[in-house]
Amino acid sequence: MLNSQEEFSAMNIQENISLKSYNTFGIDKKAKFFAIANTEEDVLEALEKAKEWNIPLLILGGGSNILLTQDVNALVLKMEISGINLIEESKDDVFVEVGAGENWHQFVLHCIEQNWAGVENLSLIPGTVGASPMQNIGAYGIEIKEVFHTLRAINRDSGKIEVFDWNECQFGYRESVFKNALKDQYIITKVSFKLKKNPIFNISYGAIEETLKTMGIKELNIKAISDAVIQIRQSKLPDPAVIGNAGSFFKNPTISQEEFDRLRSEYPSIPGYPNEEGVKVPAAWLIEQAGWKGQTFGKIGVHKLQPLVLVNYGDGDGKEIAYLSKRIQTSIQEKFGILLHPEVNFI
Repeated sequence: MLNSQEEFSAMNIQENISLKSYNTFGIDKKAKFFAIANTEEDVLEALEKAKEWNIPLLILGGGSNILLTQDVNALVLKMEISGINLIEESKDDVFVEVGAGENWHQFVLHCIEQNWAGVENLSLIPGTVGASPMQNIGAYGIEIKEVFHTLRAINRDSGKIEVFDWNECQFGYRESVFKNALKDQYIITKVSFKLKKNPIFNISYGAIEETLKTMGIKELNIKAISDAVIQIRQSKLPDPAVIGNAGSFFKNPTISQEEFDRLRSEYPSIPGYPNEEGVKVPAAWLIEQAGWKGQTFGKIGVHKLQPLVLVNYGDGDGKEIAYLSKRIQTSIQEKFGILLHPEVNFI
């Protein structure tokens, strides 16, 4: 397939590379070919190579939302397009364009330093900026769709760069058009956000308000909110650098009001949060009630503090974690009649 060492050098493509350090589960699977994209031109070159060699092109961001179950017979392209640029501002707002390879949390910290408000509740979410609109990431009462402006993406078929606005992205709960109708058709290269100069604080969700009191915060600001969110997340979620994990493994399911009322008659303590589709039920509560919290199976398991997190304690295999997730899904469906859907992408 590769005819010369020069061809390797021209594209900086490596062969049979372990992806262990490129996924937060720490699963040791190999990529047939591996390269890094620092520019949109690099992405276009990788697309051409993948077509020429008739193999898939797999885009890898922070590796925080994937479960590797096998070696990857593809050209794996690590997205490292960088840059945080102020492109426009008004009296009340700033518009910022960010490279898809930028670390999400570092971008949040940059916004806080600049006093750009809107993403402080999304502190310490793992992954890259490019994945944020694809997943419509969210935490503590905020979702990306509330600060999203536009994105640039390369059409895999035509190689053309296209711009998508808010409506075209079709955001849903942990969803976008790029996970549905346009799945695997575009490669996101840059994302722009509309942030506020005058913050509107959101501290009603979870333990933010209580944590701020514990921290002794007298005057509310976006850094204090970010610090509180970081403290909460670190107290609940394992650090992937210490224990392999991909954060929340399952989405929180939404069920009908009638179904929720039925479950509440049987389980009076079941929590529920009304939304546009019905009532959102915390998947962590369901998993804990079914007895999975803290369970270990060889080198993998369910985290002892946060049952929504599946973990790799050492040299666990992706197939083992996938099998564990199926067992959890089956038990939740049998006990509550609710089907949990993974947030993590299986590869």
